[in-house]
Amino acid sequence: MRSFLLHRSRFLTTVNHLQDLPATVRPEVAFAGRSNAGKSTAINILGNQKRLAFASKTPGRTQHINYFSVGPEDEPVGYLVDLPGYGYAQVSGNVKLHWQHLLSDYLHARHQLRGLVLMMDSRRPCTDLDMELIDWFAPTRKPIHILLTKSDKLTRQESVKALRATQKILDEYEKPTGDGERLLTVQLFSALKRVGIEQAHDVIESWIAPVEKPAPEDTADGGIIS
Repeated sequence: MRSFLLHRSRFLTTVNHLQDLPATVRPEVAFAGRSNAGKSTAINILGNQKRLAFASKTPGRTQHINYFSVGPEDEPVGYLVDLPGYGYAQVSGNVKLHWQHLLSDYLHARHQLRGLVLMMDSRRPCTDLDMELIDWFAPTRKPIHILLTKSDKLTRQESVKALRATQKILDEYEKPTGDGERLLTVQLFSALKRVGIEQAHDVIESWIAPVEKPAPEDTADGGIIS
């Protein structure tokens, strides 16, 4: 069984205002999604822990930004950042506005942020609110990896159809770059059936602790020019 870096995650702190964010320099990967998309459950399964992030029966319970350190406790290699869920209905207008500003400001202002993991319910992907969040984040030119959660609720044929439909929307949304790099990627995911966990691990860990490519050879035979 592979040993995943994310399995060495632990709760660090909770903040409610941008100025209270931890003074860290390590890479951060943020998790966002509608309040009923299974965000906390996905964080828990990726961290291989039952209560790393609190999965509430009441959607929208995450009202702050929650930080989890990744790696050795005394010297973390990076952080997972659980952002407030959006699309919540059972909160006051002022609270909702505060969460929206907090979410938007973090996504645009956080220098350490390497990428965004966006949860979408596979039965209802690419809602107006989902696409609005992509619009918010797009100007940063940082990658978004979409997890189509709860894919166990669909048949295999329905899952493939949902994946293809979402990919088509993303293809139409994303303008191609000269090097062919994709900033919007998507996969199927199920915490219950453990679908797509390894793929998600690979993407997230490549953002937190990227493997350095070897330096190009200076000569054809591998020698060093002095």
